Amino acid sequence: MGRVTERRRTLRIRDGAVSSRADTLVAEEPLEIRLNGKPLAITMRTPGDDFALAAGFLVSEGVIAEGDEVQSIVYCAGATADGVNTYNVVDVKLAPGSWSPTSRWSGTSTPPPPAACAARPAWTRCAPPPGTRSATLPGTRDARAALRPPGPAAGSAEGVRPDRGLHAAALFSEEGELLDVREDVGRHNAVDKLVGRALTDGRLPLSRAVLLVSGRASFELAQKAVMAGIPVLAAVSAPSSLAVDLAAESGLTLVGFLRGPSMNVYAGEHRIALESGVH
Repeated sequence: MGRVTERRRTLRIRDGAVSSRADTLVAEEPLEIRLNGKPLAITMRTPGDDFALAAGFLVSEGVIAEGDEVQSIVYCAGATADGVNTYNVVDVKLAPGSWSPTSRWSGTSTPPPPAACAARPAWTRCAPPPGTRSATLPGTRDARAALRPPGPAAGSAEGVRPDRGLHAAALFSEEGELLDVREDVGRHNAVDKLVGRALTDGRLPLSRAVLLVSGRASFELAQKAVMAGIPVLAAVSAPSSLAVDLAAESGLTLVGFLRGPSMNVYAGEHRIALESGVH
């Protein structure tokens, strides 16, 4: 769509010297997600991978868990009053019988607003897919390799591409192999894009994967990892207190301050095999 970056004029001041030039900035636009034709949520995102973003969002909100539950995802034609398609509205049509609100939201007739898990009483909805809680990363070397991703992908996640204003999220195998990486103005969107692509590829739950995110690990990111069946969430900065609480209650391994061989493990330390003599 050609809207990932945009040009804006800026006044540059460097060591007292003043100049004017155009700067390339990451684009940020609203995306409205509709479910079966009805508005569900609006998120600010970097255009691109919009269908994956919508699918991943529905996974994290507990609406869907498998790719065959989605019948179609389309941009809404005539998204404005004059009939122009902005490519900022997508409609997700679910397969017949794929969604039961009474079983997922205790009798509500419509999905809850975004981040409904943020209220502690709703944590019952933040349960991982069956069979994912016991997933482990075997062996010290394997686990640490996965949590110390090599090459450009690690630099992208840790550096957050500050020149472009983007955050990054990456999926790695337990052996440290890069599976996928996405970027967006928001970490939550980057994670949704990863999960949405995994959904359409038939790879959910991601029970043998490590999710690495730039910046901090918020409750929302922990929720998304749990709902996708991801056993390990690692961030290059600190987690929030609520993220740690959710990780502890759901069986998620939560790592913060991942810097080379150093890390803080806040929950699920049983998945990180330590060298003998470490206490």
